[in-house]
Amino acid sequence: MLAAKIMVVEDDLDLRGVLLRGLHEEGFETAGAQTGKELLERFEHEAPDLLIVDIGLPDADGRDVCQALRAQGIQTPVLFLTARDALTDRVTGFAAGGDDYVTKPFAFAELVARLHALLRRAGTDVTVSSGSLRLDPVAHAAFVGDAKVALTPTEFRLLAKLVSSTAETVRRRDLVRTAWPHGAYVRDNTLDAYVARLRRKLAPFPEAPKIGTVHGVGYVLE
Repeated sequence: MLAAKIMVVEDDLDLRGVLLRGLHEEGFETAGAQTGKELLERFEHEAPDLLIVDIGLPDADGRDVCQALRAQGIQTPVLFLTARDALTDRVTGFAAGGDDYVTKPFAFAELVARLHALLRRAGTDVTVSSGSLRLDPVAHAAFVGDAKVALTPTEFRLLAKLVSSTAETVRRRDLVRTAWPHGAYVRDNTLDAYVARLRRKLAPFPEAPKIGTVHGVGYVLE
């Protein structure tokens, strides 16, 4: 299951799409909104664990939206995303109840690290699990019961993609996009080699789910 849900409130459709896809590949459940009004209307039903809010929304200042949430007693962590980098903008963002602040343009890896830090401080479970197998994105490790299985970042991304699609076949191209998110050229046998490494690491644990091959299509966590 995907334990942490992040809502991205951003009116730039391209940027919002990139963030939603990237966060989903990192193992998060995601939702998107375009305006402050939409966020406030959907918040109760969507129940996100964390909000990424653009300050320059088309209908409101993101800081005002954050203050409106705080006035209702809602303490969901808020990370402001904005092109503004003046000290006064950062100070007013924190004063409005924001928890962190990332300036555009930004490195996606840094954004993800900040999200994990906010979720840890909020006490939110950010693990992803399938049966006895549990993935911890903070430790970049897998656990089968109490036993820890060390993974490289690429192995972790591959396994997280399979876990988030348990019992569903994940196509090879989708696994490649997830495991190598920066568009590197990857040979077919490279993906197969990484899957083989994951199988070897999980093999000592009979209770762990197995990675099955769907020939000519991809892989499935069984």
